[in-house]
Amino acid sequence: MAVSFDLFGTLVEVTPPDDPAQAVGTALTERDISVPSDWERIYTTPYIDTPPGAELSLDKHVDAALEDRGISTSNSVIRAALLDAFKAPVCTRTDAQTAVAVANDYGSVGILSNCSVPGLVRYALSQSELNLDVFDAVVSSVECGWRKPDERAFREITGRLGVPPSELIHVGDDPETDGGATEVGASVILLDNVSLSDIPREMERTQ
Repeated sequence: MAVSFDLFGTLVEVTPPDDPAQAVGTALTERDISVPSDWERIYTTPYIDTPPGAELSLDKHVDAALEDRGISTSNSVIRAALLDAFKAPVCTRTDAQTAVAVANDYGSVGILSNCSVPGLVRYALSQSELNLDVFDAVVSSVECGWRKPDERAFREITGRLGVPPSELIHVGDDPETDGGATEVGASVILLDNVSLSDIPREMERTQ
């Protein structure tokens, strides 16, 4: 058996920027990138087609937006700017550490998180009170290419944890995305029905 946790809203709380376009534009400007005056419109314009369920890495979107205006910069600069733009104080949710410790008693433990910013999931984990070493796999949608509830996201985490989907318990806070685990035969514990302090009891019931 294995357990996967959603990250944002489940184990940690992070407040995203009120105006993502402005935050990204500011971070690019600080790196001497000439950001067009209509950046807000450019940032929200789609440039890359993605198939249903696929994650579009935000660095690729920003690169395409800049290229559309004839502005060329390195991917490493864009990634650093995005990480700065979306960095925010990380609050570890009450009982998160206990829930992860209990899950560890059942088998392999992983993170499966929807996030389009490269590096942000691991950054948030590093700033939390959670011990990164207790996770056997950390999978973000930007890394694996698929967003929950797409079944390929759940198959990625089960593959990393070395179990078939039927032996996975996924814990999350969003019925629409995390609830998709049932489509691959996994069990789901949703925090809209229970709290993290209930995880030990819920896992015992789900076995």
